[in-house]
Amino acid sequence: MPTVGAVEYVEVARCDSDRGELVLRERRPDDSSGGPTVLELRANGVFVMDSAEHASEQALADAALAVVDEPRRVLVGGLGLGFTLQRVLGDRRVEQVDVVEIEPALVEWMRDGTIPHGPQVLADDRARVVVADIGQAVAEAGPTTYDVMLLDVDNGPGQLVHAGNAALYDEPFLQAAFGRLNPGGALVVWSAERSPALADELRSVFGDVLEQDHGVRLQDRDEHYWLYAARRPA
Repeated sequence: MPTVGAVEYVEVARCDSDRGELVLRERRPDDSSGGPTVLELRANGVFVMDSAEHASEQALADAALAVVDEPRRVLVGGLGLGFTLQRVLGDRRVEQVDVVEIEPALVEWMRDGTIPHGPQVLADDRARVVVADIGQAVAEAGPTTYDVMLLDVDNGPGQLVHAGNAALYDEPFLQAAFGRLNPGGALVVWSAERSPALADELRSVFGDVLEQDHGVRLQDRDEHYWLYAARRPA
């Protein structure tokens, strides 16, 4: 159990897949600091998210739900620690949420309580979790369409967790996402850094794109996360 400063890191769960290593661990402060225990998710050694700061994951949901009058059907790309899904389910206009997550171990950790709030989130009968690659799922969705699509599968186009995710920020996938949206529907993409290239790709497919800067406090340092919202014309 490695210790850094006044914080102890304790591994809670680990899995290995074709995409590498996925680790769930706790950050436990020493008794003198009096801070809370924080759950942290890392992929191949790269920080993905934690339970202490999830305002931007919630903002991802808010940004799309705010511009769609009737967000009955929602697609969430990336389960993470479930905070985006939880926010979407908090909107009573939402009738169904399909969550596409590529890592089956992460889904299991949510279901079996390894992630403590997971069972309660997934107990909502409006939520359906599919273990699949989001690119493939969107391409093969058949006649299924959505009012809102949220994409948060890694740290954005400039800080990929997996190299294969680069295709999710290029025009072919964005065109496929456009085709799965109902008229007036919205796609919102989360990024750990500002990405003019992503804004340009979205603009080429959707037209207007809204870029939102979200300042957050992450592990005692100031960071900025970005949301890119595009809407299919009504």
